[in-house]
Amino acid sequence: MSERCTAGWCADLDWCGVTCAAAVLGGKWHPVVVHRLLSDGPQGFAALADAASDLSNRVLSDTLDDLRADDVVTRRIVSEEPIRVEYDLTEAGRALEPVIAAMAEWGRGYA
Repeated sequence: MSERCTAGWCADLDWCGVTCAAAVLGGKWHPVVVHRLLSDGPQGFAALADAASDLSNRVLSDTLDDLRADDVVTRRIVSEEPIRVEYDLTEAGRALEPVIAAMAEWGRGYA
């Protein structure tokens, strides 16, 4: 188990990897934001907000904070005046591509 797993209480159990993944992707909008960054590449806050129109700015901000804390997303300042930031996936975030694809396929078939 990775030392970064927030579900450390399950360390020696065979299902701990599932719990660790769920801790990162378990938020309602977490997989959506990862999907948008996988599909469209690095984006600013407004572009991400537009891509998920049912998502409030506050919830998007909290979601990005969570994903940054889990080392899935990075935030980079691209302009100081006016301040503009860009969000992108880390290596760990890009490694979620097959997981997100499997979630999408399962959702199309069973949801």
